[in-house]
Amino acid sequence: MAPTLTLKFFVGLGLVCLALSAAVPQMSPVDEEESMHPHLPPHGIRARAISGEATQAYWHEASKQLLREKLSQVRNTNRAKNIILFLGDGMGLATLAAARSYIGGEEQKLSFEEFPFTGLSKTYSVDKITPDSACTSTSYLCGVKANYGTIGVNAHVLRGDCQAMANASNHVFSLGKWAMDSGKAAGLVTTTRVTHASPSGVYAHTADREWENNALLEEGCGEQAAGLQDIAMQLIYGEVGSKLKVMLGGGKRNFYDPEFYDKGRRTDGRNLVEEFEALQEGNTFVKTQKKLLKVNATETGRLLGLFSSGHMHYHVEQLADPENNEPTLEEMTEKAIEVLSTEEQGYFLFVEGGKIDISHHDTMARIALDETAELSKAVRRARELTNPEETLIVVTSDHSHTFSVSGYQPRGSDIFGAAKAKGQDKKPYLPLSYANGKSFDLYYNTLTHEREDPVALASGDFDQLFPAMVPLESETHGGEDVGVFASGPWAHLFTGVYEQNAIPHMMAFAACVGDGLTACQNASD
Repeated sequence: MAPTLTLKFFVGLGLVCLALSAAVPQMSPVDEEESMHPHLPPHGIRARAISGEATQAYWHEASKQLLREKLSQVRNTNRAKNIILFLGDGMGLATLAAARSYIGGEEQKLSFEEFPFTGLSKTYSVDKITPDSACTSTSYLCGVKANYGTIGVNAHVLRGDCQAMANASNHVFSLGKWAMDSGKAAGLVTTTRVTHASPSGVYAHTADREWENNALLEEGCGEQAAGLQDIAMQLIYGEVGSKLKVMLGGGKRNFYDPEFYDKGRRTDGRNLVEEFEALQEGNTFVKTQKKLLKVNATETGRLLGLFSSGHMHYHVEQLADPENNEPTLEEMTEKAIEVLSTEEQGYFLFVEGGKIDISHHDTMARIALDETAELSKAVRRARELTNPEETLIVVTSDHSHTFSVSGYQPRGSDIFGAAKAKGQDKKPYLPLSYANGKSFDLYYNTLTHEREDPVALASGDFDQLFPAMVPLESETHGGEDVGVFASGPWAHLFTGVYEQNAIPHMMAFAACVGDGLTACQNASD
């Protein structure tokens, strides 16, 4: 009986396999390749045609020129008198690629992409694969990775831990303090609130990025708030904040009780701006673009500029408002360099294009790319105002976003327009999209379970939302590495792939500040 059972078993198994084979669609390699790389109709002449691009000679010569530039590079090992760190908040690699198209074509370069040395930094925090702007500011400014939502403290402090925040041994200090301890000046510029996560990394120590004024700190810590300083208070009276020479950005509401400013959010009856002006002669406060531009650098001691109640407006909003009284990021950067350049020993300056991040959170790709272009302008102006032989400029990001650029639009076409292919649902799609965000319901009909036609929904306005795949109130950060671009003394250190917290240590090395390794000592010590 055993041989008969064995035969029946294998016959039955064969029939099952045949049935399963018939039930599963068989994809041929040819069909699979066609779906991945479809044949698209020729685009014809590009809207921004470049002479010679169709020939191999054009590309060969371009590569030769790049090699000549690389071979002619001489490593600058001067001691950096000045160090400037530019941060494009949320400026991932996809944002850079799309921004090139936005400013004139895929072959274009943002100003900092002309820098001779580039690298990648790993942005994860101690407790999260994908970080926020608070723990990353601790990383790229203080040289220590920390926990999500915390600023200027080590990883012994969890978000919201008031007791651990009060322990000074958990506090970590920024490149700004290292520079000032060595006799240099320091300052910060941002298009967000000056008490927001990124700029706060220069001067603050807090267990929660939200504690920007006393009301929020007291709400979070209750009785434990006694003896603790909110972020705005730390900017005016803190060990580091009280010594900063330049502070420019938004966030006026966190410095005033409503008694002094109707949008004020403090509840302690204080006017911190007035107190700042009274601290020492020469302290100057400005609140408009005109007042900022009129500041005489040689007659100013410390400069505080607060140009909006909350974050500053987007650049496109500033352009559209005939009564706009806010300076641009480029203007703030120029004035900061003018004031800091009066210091004989040099300076450290932190400059943040913070609204790249905020517009991405709202899936407003057009604005995100415009804000990236504005950062590029500020970097270009900084290079024009400084000597590359003595000024190290580093441009990077704190984290990425879930923003992507998909195929397959023609060269020279509108980066915001529809792709030339359609989805399997026979509807077009936009090359720019997000993995998640608040625009999900706009582009997907939850009743019919079908995508809406994105072209029909596209308004062309700057605040247009772009598609998102997962419904969230706010689009999230991305966890991939971000670019680092360097020019000036010891810029060659910034090549390769490294932890984000290495950035301030390398900048300190170049400027011979801080208590770590420096170019002024034997690197083997």
